[in-house]
Amino acid sequence: MGRRNQLPRRLGERFAVRDAAASGLGRSRRDAPDLDRPFPGVRATKAPETFAEFVSCCHKRMKHDHRYGGRTGMRLWGLPLPMLWTGEEPLEVIVPPDKAPPKTSGVKGRRLAEDRAETMTLKGVPVVDPVAAFFTCAHELTVVQAVTVIDALITTASDYPNLGPRRPMTTLQEIEDRLAQWGRFPGCATVREALPLARERVESPKETGTRLLIVSAGFPDPAVQFEVHDDDRLVARVDLAYPRLKIAIEYEGDGHRTDKVQWRRDIQRQRELEALGWIVIRLTADDLKDDGASLLDALRRAVATRTHA
Repeated sequence: MGRRNQLPRRLGERFAVRDAAASGLGRSRRDAPDLDRPFPGVRATKAPETFAEFVSCCHKRMKHDHRYGGRTGMRLWGLPLPMLWTGEEPLEVIVPPDKAPPKTSGVKGRRLAEDRAETMTLKGVPVVDPVAAFFTCAHELTVVQAVTVIDALITTASDYPNLGPRRPMTTLQEIEDRLAQWGRFPGCATVREALPLARERVESPKETGTRLLIVSAGFPDPAVQFEVHDDDRLVARVDLAYPRLKIAIEYEGDGHRTDKVQWRRDIQRQRELEALGWIVIRLTADDLKDDGASLLDALRRAVATRTHA
């Protein structure tokens, strides 16, 4: 690119056409073919590829009272969604009830009363608070998926994947209070049904899914993140447990397999638990296939061993 065609540095890699005009950039340069047009009124030095890049581009055209919500808000907060992100997924923009929602390719607008959601700045863009993001996406979720989101919202676990540093994001009581405040909205019945099934201290979406799968098969609700002690020494904190039966259920993500230190630690933990009389059921994503048949068979055998001993 020749010197005379260089963009003003202050515009950055993504900019609104109106800002470019205000900086003195002529129309011919703003509309030059080397610039991508991810959204109407926005230019970028290269086409966006990641979710963060699409959000950044769209932000350049948003008005002062616009904010992200729905799936977009959920993804910004790092809350678990069953749908993988693709570039075809529209960004969801929330506007006040007296304003017209944006109608443009790649953007899905909706109205929401301003007092229903707090506006926060996250990763440099405006977004509704985590509970409002959940509520504006609830109509797309099943009860199990909604429980997974609530578990993430209320967890205090520092190693829950993808969530921001704020733990917990909220409490069960606050979600209940907000549900009463919002009244009827699409997905409210799903949220209401999911609330009693949520548990604190959960460390991953798979842990929630495993617990709900076990309960749906007729087993009692297992304890979450149960601490096993040998006198005053903490031996292990297991994902799910039936303490009276001394049965522990541990979900092993890929990190447990690829991290040598973690792998060795897991083996040592299992040996110590078994030495204390615990049955340890270790499972991976494959054990949750076919409605968790492999896991449930292993759990039934473990329970039978204890009840017939």
